Amino acid sequence: MARHLPWISALAFLVVVATVSISPYLFTRRLEPHQVPLLHVRLPLPDPPKVLNGTIGRNATLASSLQEFVSPGTVHTLVEAARPVHDLARVSVGHPFGLTVEANGLLKAFTYGIDELRTLRVTRQGDALKADLLTRTYDVKIERFAGTIDSSLFNAIEDAGAEDQLALDMADVFTYDVDFNTEVQRGDSFRVAVETMSLDGRFVRYGKIVAAEFVRGDRQIQAVHFQSESGAGFYRPDGKPMRRAFLRSPLKFSRVSSGFTRRRFHPVLGIYRPHLGVDLAAPTGTPVHAAGDGVVTVAGWLGGYGQTVKIRHPNGYETLYGHLSRILVRRGQRVAQGSPIGKVGSTGVATGPHLDYRMLRSGAYINPLKVVSPPAEPVRADERPRFEQAAGRALAQLDGINVPVQLAAAGAR
Repeated sequence: MARHLPWISALAFLVVVATVSISPYLFTRRLEPHQVPLLHVRLPLPDPPKVLNGTIGRNATLASSLQEFVSPGTVHTLVEAARPVHDLARVSVGHPFGLTVEANGLLKAFTYGIDELRTLRVTRQGDALKADLLTRTYDVKIERFAGTIDSSLFNAIEDAGAEDQLALDMADVFTYDVDFNTEVQRGDSFRVAVETMSLDGRFVRYGKIVAAEFVRGDRQIQAVHFQSESGAGFYRPDGKPMRRAFLRSPLKFSRVSSGFTRRRFHPVLGIYRPHLGVDLAAPTGTPVHAAGDGVVTVAGWLGGYGQTVKIRHPNGYETLYGHLSRILVRRGQRVAQGSPIGKVGSTGVATGPHLDYRMLRSGAYINPLKVVSPPAEPVRADERPRFEQAAGRALAQLDGINVPVQLAAAGAR
């Protein structure tokens, strides 16, 4: 019996070894959560859409603006889809656009800013492109400003916390009563109630002036905006229109460099001779406006005046605008008061850029700065009650606006 023990021991050893080897298949071992093996699978992500935002450049078309992102055929399809809403064949310089293109090259969305309030939107819906118009409105409120002239209307407007554009708008309101080139003096004051137009909390521009007041010494000039059946305009509180037959000046802002005189030393010719007009110094390119309604009789070179425009007005009046750098009208053209007719220059016999402005009555030269122009027609009798109500509400907007006392006192005369 003893001699068989080594074989039994060897057999037992083999059984133990085999059992250990196959134990993973015979027994299940519980793993802790942190011991469970994880399977990581990386799926390919889709390519993101291509997005382009920009503005239309100078001399650019829609096709040239989008050529790096879409084909000419896609642009044609886009233009045709948008045509019922807006003609994309005519895009304007500086207008914003946005483009989204899928990775497969299909156009997903397109937007084009038509103006501040309208945006064209084209989106893909299935296999087709659909166009619609997104619109928004201005946030309109009335703001009031007041100031006193210390050096210029522009500086007074800025000191009052308003934008320069308001100075130009006020000059238009009072252009028949005040020549802001020659008559504004230190101590003059103003009050104005004006619409402000905002988008998304950002100031965009001024709307209409509701009411305005300009004070020169003891003279107070007030104007209110009124929408009559024949059109909108500015009127005095008594119903007389601010508009007259002639503007006080064909330039909004400038200075008189030489006045109307029968004897002036000519700086170029070096002799004394009459100067039967006024020279208004202004930078080259400054717009020149027609002083009144009329017909252009001269639009070209006129001797020492250089490039010149001459206009015939009713009741025997004529106006002449000399030394222009550019003429914007043609002979025989009918022009309205305030319309642009040319730009300041120094053509002809001139030492520098300025406008030689002259006026004739029945063929004789008169001083244009001293012409008393008749007013236009007042508010009609049947509209008078409505005007008085509107004027009362407009002038009430000026109540409580305080003109800076310290500046007024410093500039009083």
